[in-house]
Amino acid sequence: MAAEHAAIYGYGVLGARLTGERRNQARDAYQAHRSQRDALRRSVRGLGGEPEAAAPAYGLPFPVPDQEAAIRLAAELEDRVAAVYADLVARAEADLRRDAARALREAAVRAVRWRGRGVPFPGLPERAGTASGAPTTPGAVSPGSG
Repeated sequence: MAAEHAAIYGYGVLGARLTGERRNQARDAYQAHRSQRDALRRSVRGLGGEPEAAAPAYGLPFPVPDQEAAIRLAAELEDRVAAVYADLVARAEADLRRDAARALREAAVRAVRWRGRGVPFPGLPERAGTASGAPTTPGAVSPGSG
């Protein structure tokens, strides 16, 4: 949940820096993350849990003053979400594993669209040479850990 909350927040920030087709791409990704978050909420409730609420704000990995930085942030957000889903694929079983694999694939495809190229082993940052985790609130635990 935390990674999806952070991605939604990040797309809210970067969307303001984009124009044209890139802005439409950000809007589509924002909606995809909202849908995934909502599906996760239903899953958590279905398992008898209480879904984690979004933080009021999340720290970003770097400043986002322009479109170039916004595009880099979008790719980073997708990489971080993919890393969380890769962890879930490794730990989950049956339907949850299938759903996590689908979410990992979708995040990896969005990252390629933003970056213009793929990375080896999407979702496995130690093999792809990318960062893991997701934007966090100051002093909070990384959403990549939960």
